[in-house]
Amino acid sequence: MESENKDNSVRDFIELVKKSRRGKLKVYIGMSAGVGKSYRMLQEAHALLKNGIGVQIGYIETHNRAETHALLDGLPMIDRRKVFYKGKELEEMDLKTILNRHPEVVIVDELAHSNIEGSKNSKRWQDVADILQAGISVITAVNIQHLESLNEDIEQITGITIGERIPDKILELADEIVNIDLTADELIARLKEGKIYEKSKIERSLQNFFQSDKILQLRELALKEVAHHLERKIDIEIPKQIKLRPEKFLACISSNAETAKIVIRKTARLASYYRSPWIVLYVQSSGESVDKIRLDKQRFLINNFKLATELGAEVLRVKSDQVTQTIMQVSEEREITTICIGKPHLNLFQVILRTAVFNELLRKIAATETDLVILS
Repeated sequence: MESENKDNSVRDFIELVKKSRRGKLKVYIGMSAGVGKSYRMLQEAHALLKNGIGVQIGYIETHNRAETHALLDGLPMIDRRKVFYKGKELEEMDLKTILNRHPEVVIVDELAHSNIEGSKNSKRWQDVADILQAGISVITAVNIQHLESLNEDIEQITGITIGERIPDKILELADEIVNIDLTADELIARLKEGKIYEKSKIERSLQNFFQSDKILQLRELALKEVAHHLERKIDIEIPKQIKLRPEKFLACISSNAETAKIVIRKTARLASYYRSPWIVLYVQSSGESVDKIRLDKQRFLINNFKLATELGAEVLRVKSDQVTQTIMQVSEEREITTICIGKPHLNLFQVILRTAVFNELLRKIAATETDLVILS
């Protein structure tokens, strides 16, 4: 057993060392082609070079866009690997040369690209993983429609099946994700001006992918993905004691139908005002078990659960005789900022004197940074 613990400790340390040696990953993400991801990467490459950082272009796709192509001047490039496939000469990113040259930073465009048969890896994102593992930092770009978990949503929005996809874990590895955002009108204007595709493709693109309603939905998905990454980064990197917690409400209800309904509706309004998630908690004591509670009360309780769900709450139903402990435990686990309860039937002074549960709840809340709201 002692030997096994030592082995685990060594393995954990090796993983930490590997992690510290791994290159940094920055991903530019956008809602579609033409928003300016490649342009921004090349701008950043110039800035890095100016500041003495050894950056090289591993692979870039300018799509013959004049503004983007002009930025290649003065940037060191790694020549593409020429491959003969089915009678044609094709070009691929030269992974071997990148690893041998070992620049500090490498620019790799088209993250979702599928490599030609016979390449070391079948996908470019796997090449990027190898580059990072070698201790080289990577700046790359991808469109939101290539994310694996969004595949069905994208197909529903666009009516197009996306063949080239990247696993979500690649974005989870990213140290930084930057959304390149344009309005639908700006993107369509760029298309009409010939800044995205050549003239022969413009009209067809306007009839298919480049429609305002589709662009808006893709834009929302891209913004949500970047926000999700930021939340994850905050959770991991910022110590809990100094983290600015977003508002999160917990509505505590009982089997008292009318009071519960008031608590649910008023908490829903508070959550809506703060644009915050909220939870409805019902602690079912042994005195309110199914065999002891009246059928009409059970029916009202189910209706209140349904109301809470319709208003956007997550409903938790917990069996426990330790009401206060359960409320506080849920509050801590779910990082609740405000607990909402109904106004007791007794006046507040009588409750504090006579109600052990309420008294204990007040005492425990006083020891935390959680607010208590009593809804009348």
